[in-house]
Amino acid sequence: MLRGLGVFRLACDSRWRRERLLILCHHGVSQEDEHLWRPALYIEPKRLGQRLEILKQGEYNVLPLEPALQRLYAGELPPRSVVLTFDDGTYDFYAQAYPRLKHYGFPVTVYQTTYYSDRQMPVFNLICSYMLWKRRGTVLDKGNELGLKPPMDLGSEASRRAIVRSLLEISERENLSGLQKNEVAGRLASLLDLDYGSFQSKRILHLMSPEEIAELAKNGVDFQLHTHRHRTPTDEALFRKEIQDNRQRLREITGKLPTHFCYPSGIYDARFFPWLAEEKITSATTCDPGLATARTNPLRLPRFVDTTGRTEVEFESWLTGVGEFAARTRASVGG
Repeated sequence: MLRGLGVFRLACDSRWRRERLLILCHHGVSQEDEHLWRPALYIEPKRLGQRLEILKQGEYNVLPLEPALQRLYAGELPPRSVVLTFDDGTYDFYAQAYPRLKHYGFPVTVYQTTYYSDRQMPVFNLICSYMLWKRRGTVLDKGNELGLKPPMDLGSEASRRAIVRSLLEISERENLSGLQKNEVAGRLASLLDLDYGSFQSKRILHLMSPEEIAELAKNGVDFQLHTHRHRTPTDEALFRKEIQDNRQRLREITGKLPTHFCYPSGIYDARFFPWLAEEKITSATTCDPGLATARTNPLRLPRFVDTTGRTEVEFESWLTGVGEFAARTRASVGG
């Protein structure tokens, strides 16, 4: 209704919107059916293409991250300013997202975690979850050899999550390496009568390789920090080591020194801020919905997380700023 009444257009061209930066966040872009498995994280390639077309047709100023933040805090943003970011750096970014971004000529920042980049195998907890989802609705009557306790009903998300949690606990207790955990995932696939080799050959739930990261970096993709192992320990030394390891590996691959950070899974705490400052981090993005202003703490930048579950009108409402206003109004009424 608001779009039909012209409110979107008025908001988009307002001084209020010009003083705000929308940072868009994407995670995975489906290679097959990942958007059905994790609709809150994945977006279909076709829908991503539609989003990029909206940016083009709406004449939005899609800016690189660092210049956009500099102009935000200097009060010099152009109208309709937007930044595109992708979290994790999965292979599907290379295969699905980058060709579409290149077609439109849009700059993009990838917050790249690096541990699995050097180990070309699926991310353990994710591939286990995905495979269990593939067999949803069945009962797993075996699994003792993996330390599981059958029978296990795979019909509910809660049950499947509990199985993944058990596998992670067993792996941690037995201090399994990444390669050993990959062997466990392969054995789980056999129990589920799934072809693990197919997932590996298609690189489902893999991260980009160092070679792919280097290639995209040479082509202008901005790679920034997301921790080495996609985690934020509450111990300062461990937290800072995650950033140091991540930064060192990205610098080795891209030849550039990353200074921007994204909190894995959007999890952050105020105690992290001085640790980030010690590591010379100039900005950090969250998954909190909102538009950034010159008053926003640069270590707590909001983003709009776009997924398959977001409608076109909802996406467009956030581009114009109406979405944030509506969300705050609902929160105020609800309170």
